[in-house]
Amino acid sequence: MKLNLPLLALATGAFGIGVTEFAPMGLLPIMAADLGVSIPAAGLLVSAYAMGVLIGAPIMTLTTGRVPRRTLLIGLMAIFTIGNLVSALANDYTLLLTARVVTSFNHGAFFGVGAVVAASLVSPERRAGAVAAMFMGLTIATIGGVPLATWAGEVMGWRAAFWGITGLGIVTMISLRVSLPELPADKNADMMTELRVLKKPAVLAALALTVVGASAMFTVFTYIAPILQSETKASTAFVTAMLVIYGLGLTAGNWLGGRYADRSIDATLIVTLSGLVVLLVLFAWGMRWPVPAAVLIFLWGTASFALVPPLQTRIMNVAADAPNLASAMNVGAFNLGNAAGAALGGAVISAGLGFPAVSLAGAVMATAGLIMVLCLRTKPAVKLAEPQKCV
Repeated sequence: MKLNLPLLALATGAFGIGVTEFAPMGLLPIMAADLGVSIPAAGLLVSAYAMGVLIGAPIMTLTTGRVPRRTLLIGLMAIFTIGNLVSALANDYTLLLTARVVTSFNHGAFFGVGAVVAASLVSPERRAGAVAAMFMGLTIATIGGVPLATWAGEVMGWRAAFWGITGLGIVTMISLRVSLPELPADKNADMMTELRVLKKPAVLAALALTVVGASAMFTVFTYIAPILQSETKASTAFVTAMLVIYGLGLTAGNWLGGRYADRSIDATLIVTLSGLVVLLVLFAWGMRWPVPAAVLIFLWGTASFALVPPLQTRIMNVAADAPNLASAMNVGAFNLGNAAGAALGGAVISAGLGFPAVSLAGAVMATAGLIMVLCLRTKPAVKLAEPQKCV
């Protein structure tokens, strides 16, 4: 898509949120040592954030339905900025943990409302591309933002990373205020209308599809480092390079998913999930050699994030009467899929089935997602809210 300043401002916010969510993973040893806690305790800084996303998404969306959209997005970024500022100033574990939970409360609502706003800024046939443009900030965070935050934390102390993110939050608030037009809230919006949308079978099915699709990704990605170390016999440098390659794949997939979802959401999901099944089966074999592993990791990353724009656009379509809560809940569904995929992969490893079986388990989840799409696919002349029966 051509340069669009409002979408760029939204993408900047997505970038900051992505760095905030994932940066502590690379800083856990430093943070644990400085705060005098164990690595598992420091790991709660990550899981507590994820739980905050699940809880905060519906609460923030339901209680702000009458707030003008631009004002709401700036307010959400204010929560983000304050949370990271407190994190940078925290001198004990409890305060830092509290700050992480506070920060997470903006996450689901920002992506949910931001996706609806992004879609409203363009013509109907470019809605998925607009959503993808916003989420591009999240994929770029995995390539450059998280490694940069990790480097800053190692060189200047972990608080330096949070100071940098705080500054980014201020820039984002200014960008949103300057670039976004006035976007009044729906005068008819209320909690009951938003909640009633969640009763629709098509909405529940779309949320379930997101959980399954995300779990297919995280069943394997959660354990990518031990997979490469054990099966590929990779060095630390190689693992880092593969994470960057995976991030490049996510970025490419985000662009492709937005481009083709504007033509057909269902076709994009069918092709992407089919490709994901094939790639994860091949990765079970190719993870033993560096070159095949690198190629498959890039393609796998591409297929994984090509799911995001069509899934997010699908939920907004089927919840067209009140899309804000459903869109925010879909972000929570991604996090739930993250947890489910990690649990599935861990169960496979605990059962002694080996790392190749983890990739096959991911392929099974992708197959389940493919079956769901085939069951829910819609005829071109029928609205997405009227799913076709599974045949």
